[in-house]
Amino acid sequence: MPYVTVGTENGADIKIHYNDHGSGRPVVLIHGYPLDGNSWERQERELLKEGRRVISYDRRGFGESSQPTTGYDYDTFAADLKALLDHLALDQDVALVGFSMGTGEVTRYLGTYGSAGVSKAALLGAIPPFVLKTDDNEKGVPQEVFDEIKETVLKDRYLWFEEFFKNFFNTDELSPERIGEAALRANFATAIRMSPYATYACVDTWLTDFRDDLPKIDVPVLVIHGVKDRILPFESTAARLRDEDLIADCEVVAIEDGPHNIGWTFPDEVNAALLPFLAR
Repeated sequence: MPYVTVGTENGADIKIHYNDHGSGRPVVLIHGYPLDGNSWERQERELLKEGRRVISYDRRGFGESSQPTTGYDYDTFAADLKALLDHLALDQDVALVGFSMGTGEVTRYLGTYGSAGVSKAALLGAIPPFVLKTDDNEKGVPQEVFDEIKETVLKDRYLWFEEFFKNFFNTDELSPERIGEAALRANFATAIRMSPYATYACVDTWLTDFRDDLPKIDVPVLVIHGVKDRILPFESTAARLRDEDLIADCEVVAIEDGPHNIGWTFPDEVNAALLPFLAR
């Protein structure tokens, strides 16, 4: 398996696993919590058919990557992404595409390292601008919600994943037509393989404030978001990116019945927006 080393913990290498397929203009796919790079299958195959080079990777703590107890913050996640881009010499006409937590990597990377070599970005189920409710961020989600999540994870992370996926896919509305039992079992199996430490530690990373990063983004950005997203509510995230001019060149596509994971449940709608955008 291909890996890139991004650091060490107690003398052991921290390695990021990646897949690199196809040829042509490169697209880097960055997965959401609690999945891995393979979760992009319904987009990857269409991108490959379009003649793209498709790179996906597993965030530290997820999938086949190392499971350290350090680095669960967006500065480190963005540095890991940069290490991968440098390792693969991806320095020209790269498209960055993130889902959920992965939209944080895209945003922090562009805010920190700039857009040299990056031609465009796409955010699916966006976490920016800032999901925590504070005195100067009234549209956010109260801290108590995240405290309860962390308590649940500590008490029984398997139960947490089981309940999480109900809202990740809106199973009460979309199962079995758009998300079947076999797919839910596969997602659960992926989730429980992630680091127990990362399962808990990543909750705090969701509360990262990206408002300073967004104005620095100077490439076209496509946001695709489910209106019925129960994990990252549309009005707290994508609607703000649309209405508050936080990104200079930003197009928002709202999927009316879409849950959080729109890439799996509404792949035709997602691909119909994503592929033409990347082809521009």
